[in-house]
Amino acid sequence: MTTATAAPHSPATRSGSFIERHYFLLRRLHSATGIFPIGLFLIPHLTTNSSIVWGQMFNAKKYAALGAGAAGVATFQHEVDFIHNLPALIFIEIFVLWLPIAFHAGLGVYFARTGVGNYARYAYQDNMRYALQRITGYIGVAFIFLHIASLRWGWTFGGLLPTFDPDRASSSVAIHMQDGLLGGTVAILYLICVLALVFHFANGLWTAGITWGLTVSAGAQRRWGQVCAAIGVGLALAGVTAVGGFMTLDAEKAQAIEERLEAERLDGEGNPVDSAAGAPGAAALPGT
Repeated sequence: MTTATAAPHSPATRSGSFIERHYFLLRRLHSATGIFPIGLFLIPHLTTNSSIVWGQMFNAKKYAALGAGAAGVATFQHEVDFIHNLPALIFIEIFVLWLPIAFHAGLGVYFARTGVGNYARYAYQDNMRYALQRITGYIGVAFIFLHIASLRWGWTFGGLLPTFDPDRASSSVAIHMQDGLLGGTVAILYLICVLALVFHFANGLWTAGITWGLTVSAGAQRRWGQVCAAIGVGLALAGVTAVGGFMTLDAEKAQAIEERLEAERLDGEGNPVDSAAGAPGAAALPGT
């Protein structure tokens, strides 16, 4: 079972473009980069972003010193600090994320523009998945660019998308989604785009089994499809949780919590750490 037929390519011939001569190799590289690192990056990324909600659920006792309702903000800040303290972060971003994304996106646009859906031969749902894969790919390219440009490179697009402050992680993301020129509409657009990316990854994961010859029979494709659907549902829930958490977060309260976090650095167990001595402090946080 396949989702569509592609425009004819003959990799054996020496004529034609570079992509046509190396079509099968590039097709597999395109499939591979869609899974790793890009697709798999969605898992920790959405897990980290949704910590604004699950952090409050699971880490309330750990961050009790910060007061009621502060655990989500503290957990997300801890996760962001961990990422931004990685050694050679810029090189990780360039070579593990940005270049693979550019490669996958460029080839994806080419394949989408040259692919031909076979609506007569294949089942309706298969062609619908193929069409949605192309549409969500286009959405993903635009969204990832805007997402990286605004939250990593600091582009505000004239105030449309407020930028991100890693030292004020929760409050700045809340402002990003709530207080731009489009107001709360940004959060709705985020939700649509995140769900589009999740579908693109889950469906691409399923088609990768066919591309690599791992799911040949209809039964294997069906079973693998169930696994991919479960992965997609899990990531979708994480995405909805993240967007909903920041869309409803009170930015001013989050800023107050972040100021307290900065005033009294907390270790991984939520205990105050004396900034001068680097040892656990004996005193409680101010006001607790």
